Amino acid sequence: MSKVDFLYLSEQEMIKAGVLDSKGCVDTIEEVFRLLSRGDYIMGGPKENSHGVMMWFPEEKRFNMPLAGPDRRFMAMIAYLGGKFNICGEKWYGSNVENPRLRKLPRSILMVMLNDPETSAPLALMSANLISAMRTGAVPGVAARHLAKSDASTAGIVGAGVISKATLLAINAGRPNIRTAWVYDIVEEKSRNFVKEMAEHDIKVNVAASLEECVRNSDVIAVATAGKNIVRIEENWLKEGVLLETSGALNVPDSFCLNNKIVVDNWKMHQEWREEGLASAGGLDAMTWAPTQQVIKLQVAGKIDENKDIANLGDVIEDKVPGRENDKEKIFFLAGGMPVHDIAWGKMVYNTAKEKNLGVNLNLWEEPHWF
Repeated sequence: MSKVDFLYLSEQEMIKAGVLDSKGCVDTIEEVFRLLSRGDYIMGGPKENSHGVMMWFPEEKRFNMPLAGPDRRFMAMIAYLGGKFNICGEKWYGSNVENPRLRKLPRSILMVMLNDPETSAPLALMSANLISAMRTGAVPGVAARHLAKSDASTAGIVGAGVISKATLLAINAGRPNIRTAWVYDIVEEKSRNFVKEMAEHDIKVNVAASLEECVRNSDVIAVATAGKNIVRIEENWLKEGVLLETSGALNVPDSFCLNNKIVVDNWKMHQEWREEGLASAGGLDAMTWAPTQQVIKLQVAGKIDENKDIANLGDVIEDKVPGRENDKEKIFFLAGGMPVHDIAWGKMVYNTAKEKNLGVNLNLWEEPHWF
């Protein structure tokens, strides 16, 4: 039968299908990390580990093209994921940090397309801002489940944006004993709104007067910020046994990277970024958007052994390498985001939408005109 239909799911339908289920998302992303460790996945590029293809706008006026700005880009991220998912898909988005201020739009506007891996036929086109936020937050939630010290009870949230909301809910889902948090944002009103929203989830959040206060009071610290100003955290602010997590650019003293355990989401993907950086005109210094820029520079300088000093979270989960070995060690977890996470959570929400008869069925063709 040559007819091809696919499901369109709006954001409201995604919510009805459970896209905001933090516990379900954390469990799903944990399974993805297991598949990464086993090698049951493919991402883009000849080495099968590309984050995606990114298009940056020019610095100077060229025809009618938009000009470059903070986080100003378009990106296509493609992947196949095996296991129970057995799905191909793509996340496609544009990003402009001026959107909230100028247009009352999210910084990024995202869509996910799911495809049958055998026929390539589309299965679903989905509103994906919430998929992306939830899967981004779920990654530090999974890391907290496996890397936080045994008596961790307090989270520190740096940046009070959308990703931080998903992150704190995921940290709580991954480690339910963490029900108290500190939040710091350069805009205090955002922190206070964050406190109110998290109270609805029975999580007590305190507004920190400074970044240092937020960090010093926390057992698990999650950084999710964007823009020109990169967060700097001093080593002497960090508690014994802390888990420091970042999903964006973050600056710490080199000594923190050199003297403590480093765990990443998928080092093979960061190796791809390293090669792209080395081949670019600006070199590694231009990779200001990459969470592992500092680690990569130390590795290229020969100060970090990528085979001994960097662990993948999936390998920790699969017990291939040690994770936390005692409650005193400090651990640095860095994640760059992967399309396997988007299509995994997208597939789970799609399955629920089908069960609940949600969405709009769209026809691609009754039969192809040419084939």
